[in-house]
Amino acid sequence: MLFGIIIMIVLYIILSYVLSWIRYFNSQDPRLGQSTWRWSYDYPVIGERDFSDLDDKDFVRLRRKRNKIITFMYAIVLIMFLLSMSLLSEIMIFFLA
Repeated sequence: MLFGIIIMIVLYIILSYVLSWIRYFNSQDPRLGQSTWRWSYDYPVIGERDFSDLDDKDFVRLRRKRNKIITFMYAIVLIMFLLSMSLLSEIMIFFLA
């Protein structure tokens, strides 16, 4: 149980670090928006074509970096959820047994 609590604390520290990176990427370009939990996609452009790497390389690469770090954040949240369920069951076994 102590090992699980230590892992949860470490994962929380990593999650807060990842969230600060997401806030940093959001501040780099106003077209990304301020959402922490949402992947960003191409913004509308005039005409029928989508924004690609050829049109605005800096923005597209920044968006891809931000989307990768958001995916990493979701993985950490999923691991923390599974670990919290394990910790909850260990606490219940400790008090009910």
